[in-house]
Amino acid sequence: TMSLVNPFRTVFRLPSRNQRINWFPGHMTKGMRQIQQKLRTVDCIVEIHDARIPISGRNSQFFETITGKASLTPFNFSMMISSFIGNGVKPHILVLNKIDLLGSKHQRAIVKQLQTQQPELRNILFTNCKDQRNHGVHDILPLATKLVAESSRFNRAQSAENNIMIIGVPNVGKSSIINVLRNVHLKKRSAARVGAIAGITRAVGERIKIQETPPVYMIDTPGILQPSVTDDEMGMKLALVGCLPDHIVGEDLIADYLLFWLNKHKRYEYVDKMELQAPNDNISAMLAEYAQKQDLFHRVKQFNGQVEAMTNLLAASRKFISFFRTGQLGPINLDE
Repeated sequence: TMSLVNPFRTVFRLPSRNQRINWFPGHMTKGMRQIQQKLRTVDCIVEIHDARIPISGRNSQFFETITGKASLTPFNFSMMISSFIGNGVKPHILVLNKIDLLGSKHQRAIVKQLQTQQPELRNILFTNCKDQRNHGVHDILPLATKLVAESSRFNRAQSAENNIMIIGVPNVGKSSIINVLRNVHLKKRSAARVGAIAGITRAVGERIKIQETPPVYMIDTPGILQPSVTDDEMGMKLALVGCLPDHIVGEDLIADYLLFWLNKHKRYEYVDKMELQAPNDNISAMLAEYAQKQDLFHRVKQFNGQVEAMTNLLAASRKFISFFRTGQLGPINLDE
């Protein structure tokens, strides 16, 4: 009866204060230029993306430059194409990482979904960079080596060494994958700095050797997020998986979008996790209930000088978001 009286939202609308999410910091523009300079020496592009958003946020402009189907864009991608592609196309692998948070039942549908949109996308791997034994991670290097061997290497035919470049939006596991590959193949310690904060890998890094014979090097690059998200919901998905720093959008809004998505897809695992009686579509009420049960209070000074204990909704929303990000609400494909 509750659902008849109070139907849950079917559309997510941003409050007016958040009408346009724009997240393209200066270091990314600089990063694009540095990438352009390195592209000449690259033999294979490995694009890392978050498996929970296989479609959302992938930089289609960048992909078009490497397949040669490019249009002119603000960052003068046409320059990039000529410097990169020469007279053909370089091999490209799409690695969907954090598969541990997606679950394997979604994989086949995702491949189909991606290849419908991009028929030329033939090399898709699923990885969990946290697991040294993960098959997908171990497939990256052999596949890249094979693709380079099969491709005509244009201006680099003389060179015996292979250069692989990692690209992707922020915080999808690029540095972690480099480190796993490096550990697996050379048993060396971490090289690329890893951070769970979007945009932490700033400069296009030096080459890191990940294989002796044939010599293979990887170049780490910062994430490249397209400057405008095509719609609000895509922006919210990027924020939810952590491709945008939380404060850009606000934890309150991220938590609200998560609640909206879970209800819309009838994923009610959160009811148990958030210690609720039933599904709820009111984020403030839900967080307040959880904060009280968890004893999450903070002291707030009122206008009259009195200090009052208030439920800490921010702490509650952070907890809710972290349940999603650590896979405690079950395997989820946000683009399903």
